[in-house]
Amino acid sequence: MVTAASKNVRKYTWTHKFQHYRRTRRPYPVRTIVTRSQCKTSSCFFERLPSEVFDMILDRLSVLEISVFSMVSKTISGYIMDYISTLAWKNKMITQSFHHSTCPYEQHSTIGHYKALGLLFKRCTLLLPTKDRLKFIYSKFSQVPCFMLEQCAAAGCLGFSSYGVFLQTLIAGWDELECHRVFNFLCDFTNLPHKIELVVTGKPGGSCYQELQLRLFCRQVLLDPWPSRQDSVFWLSRILKPWPMVSQARLLFILYGPLLPDSTLGWQELVRRELPHSALWDLVRAVLLLHGNLNAQAWTTDTVLAVLEELTVVPQEWHVENVARLLVLCGNSLCYSVLASKALNRRLLEISRLIVYIILVCEKDGYRMNWAVKIVQQVCQVFNTTAEKFFFIQSLENMFSEVIMELYEAGNHHEDMGSFQTLCSLLNSSAHFHTRILHMFLKKE
Repeated sequence: MVTAASKNVRKYTWTHKFQHYRRTRRPYPVRTIVTRSQCKTSSCFFERLPSEVFDMILDRLSVLEISVFSMVSKTISGYIMDYISTLAWKNKMITQSFHHSTCPYEQHSTIGHYKALGLLFKRCTLLLPTKDRLKFIYSKFSQVPCFMLEQCAAAGCLGFSSYGVFLQTLIAGWDELECHRVFNFLCDFTNLPHKIELVVTGKPGGSCYQELQLRLFCRQVLLDPWPSRQDSVFWLSRILKPWPMVSQARLLFILYGPLLPDSTLGWQELVRRELPHSALWDLVRAVLLLHGNLNAQAWTTDTVLAVLEELTVVPQEWHVENVARLLVLCGNSLCYSVLASKALNRRLLEISRLIVYIILVCEKDGYRMNWAVKIVQQVCQVFNTTAEKFFFIQSLENMFSEVIMELYEAGNHHEDMGSFQTLCSLLNSSAHFHTRILHMFLKKE
């Protein structure tokens, strides 16, 4: 009994002490987390600073550092937008000198600066609708003459290149609908459609300065800065598609045609004489860009062939060797498509002359003659009957003789050494071509 009573006393004492401890102990402190959205109500450190001190801090930061800082909170982003809207900051950071000498370091520094500006405006306007973002940016860049069409005539100006890098950085990752809005905004901002209309409806070469300005703006701002083909096709399609086929061809020539040493377009050069492949390479890249994007609804094989057909008669019918060299550079698929289209329309004389010059280009530029033989084989299969194939081969052989006589007479009458050299190349190409043809038939037997 004593033992049981002692146990009850001890149990009562322990329970009483535990309950007293629970009543008297201090509660654990409650831990709270402050989110960015709650920053305004909880008075972040930077928000409690006087505006003058905050501006002094921003003055010490680089453009790239300010762009990162703008993502801290919505309030900070608003402060930074006000800061970069000041005339002092604009004069210091946006209105740069774009007329450097040939110093590569200064040019690279300017391009890098505008890439950083693109990141800054991308990040600090992140919460704004696209239309408001573009208006805000326009208000800062609209007064820079080197960003505007026909406002700066200085040779080697970096204005368009800097603007292109800025724009590419700003809208990288935007969806197609937003990019459409950007293009429409740029058209309104620069009056681009009206300027295009003036040059594509006027006399070729009649407005040299306007043609060059349009070329530089479209290439350096809209087309060249993009690393991917898909982006380049998007912007090139936006530029070309509003216009009829003839105007598209002229616009392609303005954007990618050969430039003369005096920075004017060589409209007549492709008509008067043969040009090396380097003069045609930009045009080839543009055509292949469109032809390689046939998955899109905007371009089909027929539309590309139609544009190419119009291109080779701008401003007049090109020298045949230039047409042949363009097709050779475009590769097997596009070259065959052009020749097959002419074959289906029974344009035998035209296709025969073009093939003769394709064979000549292969000889001059060092391409394998097997390639020309295979092209002739493929075109031959377009004709259905044996008689049609015979007439095609006969027309091709007769054209060899005709072109040889033309070159011989041109060299004799005008004492033109270039014509004699071309004649020698054509005779060599004819020998190599027919050797390959005969070798192909002998292998079959």
